[in-house]
Amino acid sequence: MQTNKVIIRFKDGMIMKGNTSDFFPNKIRFHLNRLDGNIEEIDTDTLKAVFFVKDFEGNKEYQKKYEDTIHGAGRKIEVEFTDGEIISGYALGYSPDRPGFFITPADLTSNNERIFVVKSATISIKFL
Repeated sequence: MQTNKVIIRFKDGMIMKGNTSDFFPNKIRFHLNRLDGNIEEIDTDTLKAVFFVKDFEGNKEYQKKYEDTIHGAGRKIEVEFTDGEIISGYALGYSPDRPGFFITPADLTSNNERIFVVKSATISIKFL
């Protein structure tokens, strides 16, 4: 299976970094092989989001823009999380009946390749 670099953010603000090869949007748990070598079983409902990233460091000074147009990535959507963060991107498979969905950020130069949003960690989700 393919291994993905992920940064997971929990609803309580905790952050973990590592790799996963068994994350699927319809499963309630997956495994995270943390950078320290420990393997954690993660309950998806405890999360805010799973960020599939290019690298683990990122650029803390980077200013997000969310202005890029991505053809073929679905409808543009804006997500507001319970912690106040707002992310804009494109979603192909958003359904209000599902516990989560993927978005492709509308910022192609960011560290995030795609984001799995946990719906229970959001205040609002709207199409733009």
